[in-house]
Amino acid sequence: MITPAPTPQEKALKRVLTISRLNGWSVAVVAALGTLVTLLLGDLTGTLVGLVAIASGVMEIRGHGKLQRKDVSGMTLLVRSQLLLLGVLLAYCAIRLGSFDGETAMANLTPDMEAILKEAGLGRGDILPLVSLAYYATYGAVAATCLIYQGGLALYYSRKREPVTQVLTGNPAT
Repeated sequence: MITPAPTPQEKALKRVLTISRLNGWSVAVVAALGTLVTLLLGDLTGTLVGLVAIASGVMEIRGHGKLQRKDVSGMTLLVRSQLLLLGVLLAYCAIRLGSFDGETAMANLTPDMEAILKEAGLGRGDILPLVSLAYYATYGAVAATCLIYQGGLALYYSRKREPVTQVLTGNPAT
């Protein structure tokens, strides 16, 4: 017996299920590990961000499960999980960007680092602009990456809502 080729809507559902399973578990596991580290370091803001990120991963996993049970409300969970993660990560980046303290950064220099700077003819004040630039560039890049990835994935899930709904409800494309 020859099985019919999958429709574009069936392919969309299969791809959404694959992406949501992989992404949901990845977010949950990485966020859990990061949360443990921030908790051990005593970073309460980082721990809170990690807990919300874990919740986002779990939400995506739940959305995946609903889709497997042919419940179209799973698509809403997939979109919301990405928007939740995007929101918390952008808020964290904004907090970090607004809290740079050059004196604290310079206080972290070890005696060995200071000796190397002295040999190079540089003082603490000479590297502060570089440290500041690296700090802002790092958090700016993280924010931009999150905006592209999480925002793009939320948009992807949103655009796949209709074909996935068609497959799950048995309504062919019109």
